[in-house]
Amino acid sequence: MFTLPIFNSEGKEVDTIKLNASVFDGSQNLDCLHQAISGYQANQRKGLASTKTRGEVSGGGKKPWKQKGTGRARVGSTRSPLWRHGGVVFGPHPRDFSYAVPQKIKAQALKTTLNAKLKENNFMILDEFSLQAPKTKEAVGILSNLKLFSAKDKKQKKVLFLAHKIDAQLKKALRNISFLTVDLASGCHAYEVMNSQKLLITKAGLADLTERLKP
Repeated sequence: MFTLPIFNSEGKEVDTIKLNASVFDGSQNLDCLHQAISGYQANQRKGLASTKTRGEVSGGGKKPWKQKGTGRARVGSTRSPLWRHGGVVFGPHPRDFSYAVPQKIKAQALKTTLNAKLKENNFMILDEFSLQAPKTKEAVGILSNLKLFSAKDKKQKKVLFLAHKIDAQLKKALRNISFLTVDLASGCHAYEVMNSQKLLITKAGLADLTERLKP
């Protein structure tokens, strides 16, 4: 069983918590992770690429020259794919790339990413992300106290913040922080956890996540 410290907004350790052994057991299922991430990326594709066939290109109604007697190859339209300004053969057309991934595989993939962050020591628990005012400067100050942000760091690490709930004040304060991704702990997915380098989660958010993933 893993035991992690809980920090406050000033970056001081105020308590410890034992993680649920059925969720944070250190196991990693890479097959489920691959399926979940591939499915997520496929579902994000818009599939809007489109080309026109010879029948869809405007013009080309008149036969360029007569069928026989000219000594040239027979041609029925100036919109033949062999001609400039002609149609496209086997080109892309709008399509739906999305497909369903079973919920159990998604849950196992998320569990894998959380255990990976835990193993890398990139898993941090915050008591509560409380702000006096909806100011980005104040929010960055909290991240700086937690050593998740440094003005001197040229390559700022990506941080994923998972909360129990996100009110308008918190959303306004966090929306302009480029390196920070914000989501609800009850709705996060494996891709965004893997795409971040540091994971910050509130104590209440951790309870939501544990309740969601435990058997």
